[in-house]
Amino acid sequence: MKARGAGGHLDLMVFDSLFSSVAEEMGVALMRSSFSPNIKERRDFSCALFDRSRSMVALAAHIPVHLGSTPLSVNAVLENLDLEPGDVAILNDPFAGGTHLPDVTMVAPVFLDGTTGRGRTPDFFTASRAHHADVGGSAPGSMAPASDIFQEGVRIPPLKIVKRGVLQEDLLRLILNQVRTPKERRGDFKAQLAAGALGGRRLEALAERYGVGQLQAAASGLRRHAAAVMRETIRAIPDGAYSFEDQIDDDGFGSGPLPIRVRIVVRRSRLTVDFSGTVSQTRGPLNANLAVTLSAVFYVLRTLAPGESPANWGAMDPVTVIAPEGSLVNALFPAAVAGGNVETSQRIVDVLLGALAKALPDRIPAASAGTMCNLSLGGRSGRGESFAYYETLAGGAGAASGTRGASGVQCHMTNTMNTPVEALEPNCPIRVESLALRRGSGGRGAWPGGDGIVRTLKLLAEAEVSLLADRTRTGPYGLAGGRRGRCLSVRVKTKGRFKTMGGKFTALLDEGSVISIGTPGGGGFGIKD
Repeated sequence: MKARGAGGHLDLMVFDSLFSSVAEEMGVALMRSSFSPNIKERRDFSCALFDRSRSMVALAAHIPVHLGSTPLSVNAVLENLDLEPGDVAILNDPFAGGTHLPDVTMVAPVFLDGTTGRGRTPDFFTASRAHHADVGGSAPGSMAPASDIFQEGVRIPPLKIVKRGVLQEDLLRLILNQVRTPKERRGDFKAQLAAGALGGRRLEALAERYGVGQLQAAASGLRRHAAAVMRETIRAIPDGAYSFEDQIDDDGFGSGPLPIRVRIVVRRSRLTVDFSGTVSQTRGPLNANLAVTLSAVFYVLRTLAPGESPANWGAMDPVTVIAPEGSLVNALFPAAVAGGNVETSQRIVDVLLGALAKALPDRIPAASAGTMCNLSLGGRSGRGESFAYYETLAGGAGAASGTRGASGVQCHMTNTMNTPVEALEPNCPIRVESLALRRGSGGRGAWPGGDGIVRTLKLLAEAEVSLLADRTRTGPYGLAGGRRGRCLSVRVKTKGRFKTMGGKFTALLDEGSVISIGTPGGGGFGIKD
């Protein structure tokens, strides 16, 4: 695969590796220099590079729900700000390029040829997105069931957090004044700034070695190649229309079930994904904005493409997405959206795979856990210090033809790790009582689904606890006669009494309370003899 640039022929796969290595190294820097366990240990962040046309050139193998939506953040920044050398933009507004409020994105321009006059278009952009353990709002962790965006935390439109190399302390103080753990947030923000600066230096080194023109030609060539690979991937799907429907259990405010419907139309080398018929946006926080929906489509189609395909936004060129405004998959202001990013995104993947299973029955797996199972809590420790904890819990993966589902793994739109006991207990007044596989939770079949996990925590101080999860009523579906995985199970012991909880709640729990969560298993595949 060759492309002609200013200096001759370019091997696109070499440059794909070079660009990807820059994004990966940005991620390593962010992880190592961050303060919070959620970023340092769980690695709940993503990094990417964009070319001068705002096209995503490369992404590190981080979080699918972040990386497919980051292009809209970059577009929002460039539509609202004139970025000059030394500038860095910050945003998290779901209605201006973000996904949900805890995911804060930073975008920095990279000028490579020394021409930096006003109005000069940057040659590249670096971007990082990190999930911050608290950004204010009605409950610690900023992931509680809420009925509008104003209850979910501080909303940051595209603004310059750094101007010509100078950190804007006034803006930073304003943001930190809205959160429960300002010292930790400041450290994580500076880690993102460091990651972006490192990405810029690495691109400058590549420009010195290969020339700016060759880098830009390679970026354009990779986009064209990704589009060509996706067209071939689509061409391998039989022409036709394939529909599927699944649902979110409820929105946490009494509405539900909430159906998500999709119709995938394949015509030669083009594909249309139509979500018409999906339920309207709801009062609770399960609304997904368009960025999240595009991420899910991007992710699913990327899983069908060959492994050597560049993971850039060119893959979306032959794809049309129809997501009606005001629906659960394209919610409008002022909808609450915290769970759209983490829960509805998973169900969008489920319906997409369910539809594609009708076209490619031997390639598509049964449904995985279908929930990120977001647990957040916070309060004050015995030393009087504020703390905030956030974690997504692993579940079971769906089985496929000839393959059992994996157990105790993060599935689909999440790609994080768990929080090690050694990192969690010193940072929060929490004791990890147990972490084990939830045996038998995977759906039965010729190839059974993977098992979920059971995580049990004991509070060593009073804390406000929130859970944002799903699959409490209908387990992950099986395919080809395989059975469903078991549903989510949540139990709380407080004041000596056990209580079964739903998947969406906020509660103030006393010191000594115990929370035990059993996550769903994956669906089975095929009929067992």
